[in-house]
Amino acid sequence: MPVIQWFPGHMTKAKRTLQETAPLVDVVLEIVDSRCPPASRNPDLVALVATKPRIMVLNKADLADPVQTRAWVERYRQEGTLAVSLDAVKGTGVKEVLAAVREAYAPRLADWVARGRKPRPGRVMAIGIPNVGKSSVINRLVGRNKLHVGNKPGVTRGKQWVRITTDVELLDMPGILVPKFDDQWEATLLAAIGCVKEEVIDVPDVAGKLLPFLWSNAEGALRERFGLESLHDDPLANFAEMARKRGLLRGGGVPETEKVAAMLLKEFREGKLGRLTLQRPAGDGALPGDFL
Repeated sequence: MPVIQWFPGHMTKAKRTLQETAPLVDVVLEIVDSRCPPASRNPDLVALVATKPRIMVLNKADLADPVQTRAWVERYRQEGTLAVSLDAVKGTGVKEVLAAVREAYAPRLADWVARGRKPRPGRVMAIGIPNVGKSSVINRLVGRNKLHVGNKPGVTRGKQWVRITTDVELLDMPGILVPKFDDQWEATLLAAIGCVKEEVIDVPDVAGKLLPFLWSNAEGALRERFGLESLHDDPLANFAEMARKRGLLRGGGVPETEKVAAMLLKEFREGKLGRLTLQRPAGDGALPGDFL
């Protein structure tokens, strides 16, 4: 099985910058992907800000199963972590995120006032792995496009301070993965949702592992969009059938299996196959359909 690893040099520098900057902030926003919250967390980053009040933002809620997202929020809250779901595209959840920030900053602000010091805006740091939508979250919180965003990992390279409201300013940090994926199952989950650079993954391998899950949870969409009539044990046979139905053929009628595999991942990531959650709070493990 192809091994997935991606940790470019700028991430090492960003991790060092985060460690140096952490003492200056009051609250941390940990941005994760609602489709697989555990896999899209970086425990190394959480450890660096362990002494700070932390709010977990389950972003891209518009792409995930809403029932499962609510269950994740409730689970994290039961574990003592303030969690909020957010759709950064429509803005659903913005008020809840800002309210959570003010709630987390309130004790620090009260302490400043009690000491006779002049109140200042709460300083918030956004952390997370690549492509969970940190910059999109911040732009939505600000209400306008202040940060450069992109639908691929690695767009944000340096720290950026942004004033969100008169009482909150926020620091966006580059996405940082773990230096090495010890769990290749989680690495494949991250590759499936687009948090790992496309050039370092085996696209047909990742798409092939995603297919059984999609067949169990989005069979109608696969039939409609790709003409898949049944699921074969061999992923390449599935891709060949899908390529023929999509008209992706080389000379001699040879199916473009790699192209259709990439198309499948793209349509899954964009929500065209439905709102799907890869990890559920009732166990964190593989879902019905034997995703891996």
